[in-house]
Amino acid sequence: MAGRLAGKVGLISGAARGQGEAEARMFVAEGASVVLGDILLEEQGRVVDALGDRATGVRLDVTREEDWQAAVETALSTYGRLDILVNNAGIFPIEKLEETDLELWNRVIAINQTGVFLGMKYAVPAMRRSGGGSIINISSIAGLIGSGMATAYHGTKGAVRLLTKTTALECAKDNIRVNSIHPGGVDTAMLDVLDPEARQASTQIHPLGRLATVTDIAYGVVYLASDESSFVTGTELVIDGGYTAQ
Repeated sequence: MAGRLAGKVGLISGAARGQGEAEARMFVAEGASVVLGDILLEEQGRVVDALGDRATGVRLDVTREEDWQAAVETALSTYGRLDILVNNAGIFPIEKLEETDLELWNRVIAINQTGVFLGMKYAVPAMRRSGGGSIINISSIAGLIGSGMATAYHGTKGAVRLLTKTTALECAKDNIRVNSIHPGGVDTAMLDVLDPEARQASTQIHPLGRLATVTDIAYGVVYLASDESSFVTGTELVIDGGYTAQ
């Protein structure tokens, strides 16, 4: 079904590598134009060069309002509209409650939670002018269940889940759909914070016996970005190899 996103314009945060890069590549393959936002400009540039004229890179620190405003304006000035926002950027510190100092707590909230809020705040008016759109917020199974570690990460991913739901209700009248995706463990550099033993345990606890690939998650993002999901809003798409079914 090539061309599932034909004519659409997307903006993806954290798009220089890993999951965000896979989403950007799949968007272009499915006919969309895409603005890749990241602070890793060298890596981002290589992806943009590989994707051609339907890809544009912008510096996007998701904690900065002015960066979000500029990213949305880039989409509008370069491609004329904005149809899709993927709030993909995030960090994954694994400190437990008493190990989490206030500086780390605030940093995780700024990136994982405030970044999602700012992205939606500035994307919604542009989508309204385009006649609607789709916002996909990358949460985690850590927004659904606990793990006994990663206190700040869990807090922010749970917040993203409910922020998604209330924004979906607010924006339904404008034909803007808002959904969250909840991956299990994904085989990216984000898991480098785990030691080899913990990484192996994380792999084995998935009933399908492996971690997700970035492509596994990107297919879910494309579905929610496409018109195939035109009656889907305010809900969670769990892509976790059966992890939360246990």
